[in-house]
Amino acid sequence: MPELPEVETIRRRLAPALVGARIIGLEVRDPRWCAPLAPEVIGDATVGRRLEALERRGKYLDAALEDEIHLLMHLRMTGTLLLDAPAEVPHTRVVIGFAGGHVLRFVDPRRFGTGELVVGDAALAAFYAARLGVEPFDEAFSAQALRARARGRRGPIKPFLLDQRNVAGVGNIYADEALFRAGVHPLRAAGSLRPIQYALLRDAVRETLAAGIDARGASIDDYRDPDGVRGSFQDRFLVHLREGEPCTRCATPIRKLVVGGRGTYVCPRCQPVPRRRHGAEGRR
Repeated sequence: MPELPEVETIRRRLAPALVGARIIGLEVRDPRWCAPLAPEVIGDATVGRRLEALERRGKYLDAALEDEIHLLMHLRMTGTLLLDAPAEVPHTRVVIGFAGGHVLRFVDPRRFGTGELVVGDAALAAFYAARLGVEPFDEAFSAQALRARARGRRGPIKPFLLDQRNVAGVGNIYADEALFRAGVHPLRAAGSLRPIQYALLRDAVRETLAAGIDARGASIDDYRDPDGVRGSFQDRFLVHLREGEPCTRCATPIRKLVVGGRGTYVCPRCQPVPRRRHGAEGRR
């Protein structure tokens, strides 16, 4: 958290206000944000350059500046970006000033968020290739591609979805919701789904992320949009955080379990527990 819908919500709000403006000041108040680079290096590379585009890849926000300079920001667990907020905001780690008067603040209570500098479009492509898999809304995210990526995987499907090298941008909330929509138990071996289930899961991932974007993200902890407004996707959860409540489809109480070290919510009836068959996991 924040995941793809939250980062995309931030991007859509900031882009109309900031794209085309020149950075006139950048203050890194917490050097841990850009370590091992020194704050001065970030400032020298960005101040004076015009913001040409604001892009998103997975959970990364890319401030693409002149001369192929890319300032990549990752919000991690509690980061958010506030536009033209009051001068003193608790937990502000970075302040970026733009010509025309806009001020962007990177606010992050737990200090896990990061800023990285990438020089050159080729270097950016390599940076992403080493860390991120397919974008869920790209044409390349097909049922066949998902099946091929999962082939032979004996580990549970939920950690497979959370691995950013497989699908970029999906986190704990949206994995729970997508698996429920697809009727797949989170403990099911990633390589053991039937072809139709990969298609259902692909569609469910897209539908869930699109619903999250439509709701301007989920605010269950610190996340706010750039105007400081809460998202509303938490009001539309089908299973996540609904332990003990009736399933919206079958009325069976939602259960909570731990999968891959993450709190996970499931309907025991709509998402049947996978059967254990000796030597069968991963076969199709």
